[in-house]
Amino acid sequence: MILYDFRCRDGHRFEAAVESMTSENPPCAVCGETTSRAFSRVNIGNSADAGPTREEMPHSWESIGRGHPDAVRHWRKKIEKREKLEERYPELAGDRRPVLAHEGIFAGSPLRAGDDVAASVDAALKRSGSPESNGTDEESSSAKGRG
Repeated sequence: MILYDFRCRDGHRFEAAVESMTSENPPCAVCGETTSRAFSRVNIGNSADAGPTREEMPHSWESIGRGHPDAVRHWRKKIEKREKLEERYPELAGDRRPVLAHEGIFAGSPLRAGDDVAASVDAALKRSGSPESNGTDEESSSAKGRG
């Protein structure tokens, strides 16, 4: 079945399915008049999609369907499309530095290569509300010397 747009002499427009492109046009669905095929409307605009971000893409064997060929093929296409988009628009790439730690205190904000480790640990401890974050560096180092 093929979908076509039809129009009658009275101006009624409708869409109908016919068996082949050589099939006769159906009568108007509103008034019953004879019809002719009309050009279909084209919808353009507001349909751009950047696809999933790198954070939304699978990062483990489990999340890619345990290596199922269809899942691997699907995500490979998505990743290649995203890489081409990021080449043209680098601002979409985000932070591409390797992640050094993403669990424990860094679960909410991963530690990345090039980050100040001491400052990142302090910030992560403050976010987690850990009592280890209450002292300054000097107090912690002097406390370690006493123990």
